[in-house]
Amino acid sequence: MSNKKSGARTLLWSVLMSSPGPLVVGLGLLSGRSSTQIADFVRRSAELLAIIMSFVVYKLTTRDDMCNEAKKQRLEYASNIFVGAMMCIGGIFMILLAFMNDNADKGNVIPSLAIAIMGVIANFIFWRKYTHLNKIEPNAILMVQSRLYRAKTLVDGCVTIALLSVVVAPATQISFYLDFIGSLIVAVYLAWCGIRTIYEALNVK
Repeated sequence: MSNKKSGARTLLWSVLMSSPGPLVVGLGLLSGRSSTQIADFVRRSAELLAIIMSFVVYKLTTRDDMCNEAKKQRLEYASNIFVGAMMCIGGIFMILLAFMNDNADKGNVIPSLAIAIMGVIANFIFWRKYTHLNKIEPNAILMVQSRLYRAKTLVDGCVTIALLSVVVAPATQISFYLDFIGSLIVAVYLAWCGIRTIYEALNVK
């Protein structure tokens, strides 16, 4: 029971801490036009939807009156498919944006950079927390969240490097290529994690 409460509490904190990300990065797009920044906004929005879905399903499947194992598995299956689909959709859309965005002036990317730096720290903590919870009491949703936050940690690291290059060396070839490559890394890794999540959910079912 204690582990279930801890899992639900961790998921709730994930929702609360992920919620400001899309808003701050989205507002930052009013003054910044980095392709990595745009990709990051799409990615964070898709991830927020996935985390909210996981929280709702986890609460439903860990209720004391949830005695129907088949229904529990169907809900976990649907949740993990949804999480994987959101990661894939975000990744594909980000790849398109990376190739379509040709703005030379990236504008102000400081808000997005600040969110990315905080994201590296917060996501690493959640990654370790979900991994620990899943080891204590294996759960399909917690396992997928562990993978999602591992991806989020690595992706935010790439986003930080890319946006930092725009701040330190704006309007240069180095910042242009780091920004472009950064957005592609975000997209490809996120899509790969999504495909893997969907594949495993289908095989389990």
